[in-house]
Amino acid sequence: MRLASVSAQGRGETDRLLEAVVAQLSAEGCKVLGALRAAGARDAAPCNSDLRLLPDGPVLRITQDLGAGSTACRMDAGALERGVGIVTARLAAEGADLIVLNKFGLSEAEGRGFRSLISDAVVRGVPVLTGLTEAHRRAFEQFADGMHSPLPPDETAILRWCRTAAAMPREV
Repeated sequence: MRLASVSAQGRGETDRLLEAVVAQLSAEGCKVLGALRAAGARDAAPCNSDLRLLPDGPVLRITQDLGAGSTACRMDAGALERGVGIVTARLAAEGADLIVLNKFGLSEAEGRGFRSLISDAVVRGVPVLTGLTEAHRRAFEQFADGMHSPLPPDETAILRWCRTAAAMPREV
């Protein structure tokens, strides 16, 4: 299977797990494209969210500032789509061994966000690994239509799947 998902318990655990996997695979020479939640990017405003585009940036703020009185978190769809466009263009121009995305979220569940990139990559034969929350599991499973591998939140198991899917030699 060329599509896999992982869910780890605890706030930020899936992000940390994917970051560790990408760091290891990159060190082994795997060409990884995609987007991860930028480590340490949360500031005093709890609803700010930044994505680091792989492999080397940029970092994009994907939430909107709704002002000091706002208590709501709001996705900046334009910023997210800009990120999707950058990663999609990199895939078309440079190719990749693997796509890693921090999550299949609300935008993807509604047919937007990185959903088209996931489809494009799979059609091209590029494996995709994405984080997944319970809130969007059903939408992801409908999208994947039984063609994905749910992975345990274990770095060794995830690395094994990535290396096999990307046809990489095993770590010595």
